[in-house]
Amino acid sequence: MFDVFFRNNPFEGSFVVFAGLEPLIDEILNLKFTDDDIKFLSSLKLFKDDFLDYLLKLRFSGNIYACYEGSIVFPNEPIIRVEANVIEAQLIEGLILNFINFQSLIATKSACIYIASNYGKILEFGLRRAQGINGAISATRASFIGGASATSNVIAGKILNIPVAGTMAHSWVMKFNSELEAFENYANLYPNNTILLVDTYDTLKSGIPNAIKVFKKLKEKGIKNFGIRLDSGDLEYLSKEARKMFDKAGLQETKIYASNELDEWIISQLVEKKHQLMHGA
Repeated sequence: MFDVFFRNNPFEGSFVVFAGLEPLIDEILNLKFTDDDIKFLSSLKLFKDDFLDYLLKLRFSGNIYACYEGSIVFPNEPIIRVEANVIEAQLIEGLILNFINFQSLIATKSACIYIASNYGKILEFGLRRAQGINGAISATRASFIGGASATSNVIAGKILNIPVAGTMAHSWVMKFNSELEAFENYANLYPNNTILLVDTYDTLKSGIPNAIKVFKKLKEKGIKNFGIRLDSGDLEYLSKEARKMFDKAGLQETKIYASNELDEWIISQLVEKKHQLMHGA
């Protein structure tokens, strides 16, 4: 028997969101050694044949007790208890730490950001920085547990039934001869959910004026679900200036999103200074 616990909260926080349990249990229930696995282990010349025969027939037969996934947990208290014979217990130790450590870390970070946003709408766009495909899916899952409302990771959305969301890319804007042309083409493709990335060239002198032209045409057609994404610069200042420009243009319904290395400290600062992000949502 052994207990799983951790010693310190991450991110200078006061809690951890427990995550990773369901995929961990699935992995343990399906744990087995194939003929190919045994062949490899045999080639290492480290194990006796009777032990390898034992592994070939091994299935986990112990008991696992754990907190509910999504629970708030704290240092130095058991979050998982394993009751099993010594071989089975030691074989799954690494699995437990891999699943629980990573997903709990990501879920906790997501929760910190969600709380810092004053329980606003946060989206998970971490696919491009994740540790491989499996890491990306695990991170998306954990982020959703922690408080993210949607993800840009479409395969995770399919597998895990998590809402998917996204906006245009800088490469889309640069594909066209002008920023306005890029915006117009995007609005033609997604007229009922047009979110324009306005910082490719100059946010206030180019991106927002061009977005205003596109949004006015959409509004004339009776469409009011549109917005911009700020991805660089002083997000507080730019969100406030953008709000002034949209309001002056009669586009008060314009949503303003932000991205780019946002953490709980930056988000707390934005909330405290009354930014205009997601105004009208």
